[in-house]
Amino acid sequence: MFAAYSNNLGGSIPTSFGQLTKLTFFGVGVNRLSGRIPPSIFNLSSLKFFDVGVNQIQGHLPSDIGITLPNIEKFSVDKNQFIGPIPISISNASNLKLLQLSTNKLRGGVPSLEKLYRVSIFTIFDNELGNGGANDLSFLCSLTNSTYLTDLEIASNNFGGELPKCIANFSTTLIFLILNDIKISGNIPTGIGNLTNLEVLDMGNNKLSGHIPFEIGKLHKLQYLELYANNFFGNIPSSLGNLTLLIELFLNNNNLQGSIPLSLGNCQKVNVLDLAYNNLSGTMSSLVNSLSFSPFDIDLSSNKFTGVLPMEIATLKNLEHFDISENMLFGEIPASIGSCVKLEILAMRSNFFQGVIPSSLESLRGLQVLDISKNNFSGNIPKFLESFIFLQLLNLSYNDFDGEIPTNGVFKNTSATVIKGNGKLCGGMPKFHLPVCKYNKSKKRKLTPSLKLIISILSGLLGVTSVVLFLLLRTLKRKRRESILSNSGNLLLNVSYHSLLKATDAFSTTNLIGVGSFGSVYRGILDHDRRKVAVKVLNLLQHGASKSFIAECEALRNIRHRNLVKVLTACSGVDYQGHDFKALVYEFMTNGNLDGWLHPVSRRNEVPKEQTHLNFLQRLNIAIDVANALEYLHHHCHSPIVHCDLKPSNVLLDDEMIGHVGDFGLARFLREATQECFTNQSSSIGLKGTVGYAPPEYGMGNEVSTFGDVYSYGILLLEMFTGKRPTDNIFKDDLNLHDFVRGALPERVINIVDPIILLEREDMETRTNDTHIQNQIGCPKILECLILIFGIGVSCSMESPRERMNISDVVAQLHLIRDKLLRTRRR
Repeated sequence: MFAAYSNNLGGSIPTSFGQLTKLTFFGVGVNRLSGRIPPSIFNLSSLKFFDVGVNQIQGHLPSDIGITLPNIEKFSVDKNQFIGPIPISISNASNLKLLQLSTNKLRGGVPSLEKLYRVSIFTIFDNELGNGGANDLSFLCSLTNSTYLTDLEIASNNFGGELPKCIANFSTTLIFLILNDIKISGNIPTGIGNLTNLEVLDMGNNKLSGHIPFEIGKLHKLQYLELYANNFFGNIPSSLGNLTLLIELFLNNNNLQGSIPLSLGNCQKVNVLDLAYNNLSGTMSSLVNSLSFSPFDIDLSSNKFTGVLPMEIATLKNLEHFDISENMLFGEIPASIGSCVKLEILAMRSNFFQGVIPSSLESLRGLQVLDISKNNFSGNIPKFLESFIFLQLLNLSYNDFDGEIPTNGVFKNTSATVIKGNGKLCGGMPKFHLPVCKYNKSKKRKLTPSLKLIISILSGLLGVTSVVLFLLLRTLKRKRRESILSNSGNLLLNVSYHSLLKATDAFSTTNLIGVGSFGSVYRGILDHDRRKVAVKVLNLLQHGASKSFIAECEALRNIRHRNLVKVLTACSGVDYQGHDFKALVYEFMTNGNLDGWLHPVSRRNEVPKEQTHLNFLQRLNIAIDVANALEYLHHHCHSPIVHCDLKPSNVLLDDEMIGHVGDFGLARFLREATQECFTNQSSSIGLKGTVGYAPPEYGMGNEVSTFGDVYSYGILLLEMFTGKRPTDNIFKDDLNLHDFVRGALPERVINIVDPIILLEREDMETRTNDTHIQNQIGCPKILECLILIFGIGVSCSMESPRERMNISDVVAQLHLIRDKLLRTRRR
């Protein structure tokens, strides 16, 4: 085995590797390697794993590669500079499970792949394959024999011809079907509805035509549907309302007509809705009322929508990008739009809107683009636009505005502010070339001494009254804040809604780092000391969010431990619309959460910048950190605390990869003697927690206990070292993660461990001359340690609470395992 990922290696691959006749694993991905691959490497018949992805390697793939590498299971050369055709012999490599040839300069046709029965992932996107001919996609039909196929990506090539109907016969295991930007034509086969496990379907930027098949509504697991830039016509099928897991819907740049089906309101998870550049019609009121799920990106531009923009626009609280340009809308901008405080782009150009810009727009401090050009707006340009520090484009052109143009903020940048086509404006920056404003100078009336005296007295009284009212309001506000946060203890900082809005760039999605049951978490930088923080904003419309806020404040009031997330402060007040606002501010954890490390997901076509997997010792250290935190909560607090929602996403990692348990929104205090929950807190806890991690007794309505946390910890521990979530698809019927591990102990532990750990172990065993590694970790002991760790996880996740380990015993056992691994005594 030879693995050297992400090491900034340069130069060519040495020819001496071709002499390693027993080499099974060769992985040098994500480096700067160049030149050609020595031909002798392709003659190593023992090779099972070959990965040179993300380098600068050139040359052709050998024509006999499928014959000389008969045992190959993973072959990855993506993101290099290979040229020439895909070898016809590749189909002979019948053991292939993963074949990644994407992002090269491969040309010609794709050969038949009919013998690749075991292939799971096949990606050839971003090449120069195909010649635009009618038979370019015939190879797709040969993949119907691949009964394990999960990922098929052939986008961004030169394929032509019609989309073959045989795609309806792909294995139902298929999850990703990516066919965008390949110039294919014809209709989408109605049999597409057979692929019931599809989560991503992308056929955008092609020449497809006809109706969007009603059968797409059968793809109940679909999360991303992208059919943009084709020639589809007819109505949007109402069956799309069955796609309740849908996150993004792109139907823009087609010839669709009719109204948007009301059934789309069933898709409560949609974040992006792009229907621009079609012939859709209907009123804006009915559309807005159906979008109760509040997406953050809506683009309806260049259609035929009519009517007014309704007051109900205020319900779309998550809106960041709203484009309704080039329609037939009229009326005034409703004042309620000021409630959409997350708006960054508001485009309303080329409609028939009229009236003045409402003062409520002053709440939209995060606006980056405001385009209301080519309408019938009138009145003065509001001065508050000067204070919009993020505004990059302000287009007010071709309206009927009058009066003086402001001169500060965005108005200083004449290239960012467009005002042409407004004949009554004056002043502003010289580059606008507008006339000087003329003011009416009224004659000043001379005041008598007695009148001056009266005015002075009244001014004084008014001033005193204002001061008194200010002090009164300030006292009331302070008392209100103190009453709400009476349980939050002595906090380190005092922050306002305004400071958090500024720290997070108006709660921008670019700063969004997580979404939980009761709110969203944003990264931010506090203005006064440039401290990096994580801001958890409660969604107070969610039932239980306020109780979660109080519970978290109470739980974090007096507890201090190196393995608990440190809360810096809490903010409870009102936002700019007068709505209640609650947020918790935490110390920022630079390495995210444990879930992101155990199950890394990189964007399609994105080059990974660094290694994102945890090694064995890091996992063990984090497991000890979490156990230490639970031991403190259960046995060393004034009143024992049950976390109630322990899972990988609630374990955060700092810059030293030390684990910190966070999110105490469901935490409960217990009577120390009985370890049972207070009676007034137990009524609904059985319905809370997270599926897969919550102990079985909670589902039966039992009160919470420290035993419940131990169960969650056991599942988390098993997940950390198997790499499998408790909700993995393999756990069906009566099989669960606990039984999966228990049944493999001890003889078959190698069959259940996370493959990344095995790769690390094999790598260390082959590098016997690396004394530094040998001194750090005893390689032969890893499997022995794994058996012990899995034993702890199984003991903690027993069905009966009384059979589970005490967390103090867990801590002691894990320390002994680490000492054994490191061959040192714990001090």
